[in-house]
Amino acid sequence: MNEGNGKRALIDALKTCGAVKFGDFTLASGKKSSYYIDIKKASTDPATLKVIAKEAAMAIKGLDLDSIGGVALGGVPLATALSLETGISLVLIRKSEKDYGTGGRFVGDLQSGYKIVLIEDVTTSGGSVVDAIRAIREAGAVVDRVITVVDRESGAEKSLSDIGVKLAPLVRASDLI
Repeated sequence: MNEGNGKRALIDALKTCGAVKFGDFTLASGKKSSYYIDIKKASTDPATLKVIAKEAAMAIKGLDLDSIGGVALGGVPLATALSLETGISLVLIRKSEKDYGTGGRFVGDLQSGYKIVLIEDVTTSGGSVVDAIRAIREAGAVVDRVITVVDRESGAEKSLSDIGVKLAPLVRASDLI
């Protein structure tokens, strides 16, 4: 499957599963929008999740990685599917540190020096993924790339670039609307 066909298959899968919605929505960033990309709907549909995992695997092909990271909640099924697709281990990042059980902010093996790629569902301003990157870097691991299923083209690329991270969208909102 060449790059164009894979991207087209992903766009078709997102539309077919009902992940692209039109109306009046308030985004996590607080911004208002006339459309919404519901990747959680897509990631609960096995056929669409498989297409996402295959496209994301192509996006990281050839990179030297120790782990694939997913930020709770939206990144967890995506990172799990990508881990299964590639055989690369998985680390999950909680939004905040937990103070019970084994505690901590990470689930999985995260060691100093590990090279991690994060996968996100949708990026808008990039705020939540920047927070996760800071936590990973504080733990001594390296993040220099974020794969996002859909970039809303609303500042995430610049926010990530400002901290030395490349945003690699599988599709952009302009591809979908």
